[in-house]
Amino acid sequence: MEQLSRMTPLDILDIILVAFVFYRVIVWIRGTRAVQLIKGLAVLLLAYFLSRRLELAATSWLLDKAMTMGLIAIPLIFQPELRRGLEQLGRGRLFARTVLREEDTSEVIQEVVRGIQVLARNKVGALLVFERQTGLKEVEETGIPLDALVSAEVLVNVFVPNTPLHDGAAIIRGDRVVAAGCFLPLSENPDLSKDLGTRHRAALGISEQSDCVAIVVSEETGIISVAQEGRVRRHLDEDSLRDYLANVFKQEAVLPFWRWGSSHG
Repeated sequence: MEQLSRMTPLDILDIILVAFVFYRVIVWIRGTRAVQLIKGLAVLLLAYFLSRRLELAATSWLLDKAMTMGLIAIPLIFQPELRRGLEQLGRGRLFARTVLREEDTSEVIQEVVRGIQVLARNKVGALLVFERQTGLKEVEETGIPLDALVSAEVLVNVFVPNTPLHDGAAIIRGDRVVAAGCFLPLSENPDLSKDLGTRHRAALGISEQSDCVAIVVSEETGIISVAQEGRVRRHLDEDSLRDYLANVFKQEAVLPFWRWGSSHG
């Protein structure tokens, strides 16, 4: 209490500024894979302090060496995030105001299923990626920004053949199609069926690197497939696709500040 009574208005302002900076950094990184890396580092730190507390000599030594190597590796691991942060700071975007929308998941699913059915009937190739807890800002930046409300009409028009956006992936965040024509990493799984084309391998590739859900419409057959966690489920119809998406997202909760895996900033 005595220390609090000695605080001046400048001390209070200093604390508020530091808290605001930490808040903006959290908002910034929660849209990238840096979140998972930070969680991993937090687990290592916790294990290190517990091993020291319990006097586990061998474990402490091993974790101490790992932490030493980790300090050297951190700039390399976080190089994409550090570069993006400096770019945003240079553009004045780091402290831009973030607006989060309330999402009507059932309506989004209905519009997506309706659009996918139109594409499948006409055998128009398509690749949609639903962002979940792991941010996909790196992927989003490889495409063309759209920021369009999810609707069947928008999705059908994005994948019109022989247009600039047709061959890439569309990224859906919440109730918005944030970008289209995005490039995805291809799966390197050697056991994949030869029947799977580039779209399916791209869907599997991004699902191996994040917790997203990717929907693929085959251009040759019109078959609808879903990729999640490095696995693909094929031959979905309208009802099974709707049920699959509803089951995936029924546990999703929109928490504007504490939902670490997604960002609109």
